[in-house]
Amino acid sequence: MSEEKNTQENKVAKAVAGSVYGGADNKAKTGQGGNRRFGGGRREQKVDDFDQRTLDIARVTRVMKGGKRMSFRACIAVGDKKGSIGIGLGKGADVSLAINKAVNQAKKNMLKVSVVNDTIPHEVRYSLGASKLLFKPARQGKGVIAGGVVRVILELAGLKNITAKILGCNDKINNARCTVEALATLREVSPKPVKKVPEIVEAPKKVVANKPVVKKEKK
Repeated sequence: MSEEKNTQENKVAKAVAGSVYGGADNKAKTGQGGNRRFGGGRREQKVDDFDQRTLDIARVTRVMKGGKRMSFRACIAVGDKKGSIGIGLGKGADVSLAINKAVNQAKKNMLKVSVVNDTIPHEVRYSLGASKLLFKPARQGKGVIAGGVVRVILELAGLKNITAKILGCNDKINNARCTVEALATLREVSPKPVKKVPEIVEAPKKVVANKPVVKKEKK
């Protein structure tokens, strides 16, 4: 009797384990891992084409009735190095939370920059508050000549040859905003048409008929 009880208990245990953890039928439905509820299934994750760079992280405080409340502020730049750029500013109780908010805001406010031969089409002078910037196009192989957050934003935008100069304050957030707005003022310039050199055609020579020579008589 004890052996029969053990066999019945083993059968019940196998049935319960198969229904919970997934048997051959569940594996065939959900793949090699069995039941997805317990982490068996696999899901494809979309790869994000944007690169993000941290421009500034600061700890800020806000005075409340009961005292000071501390939080973190993050400024993030997001770009695909193909002409799209965006910046975002986020606050949160944790650094990771502030970065996530800034990235989401940057992706919502993406800007398309007009890039011509890996540089800007024309010179730009722009000022925003105390920030003043100067952008100049550069020839091939010159590289990105800039400093601070301006260099990071230009590289994420896909500009490989450009000269930039900060003429105003050194505040990172103000310079980042000024850089994005300056890139937004770029106008699209169509390439100049190539002038065709006219072909030189020789004019036909005039044929002069031979006139008879008249000899003068001597007196």
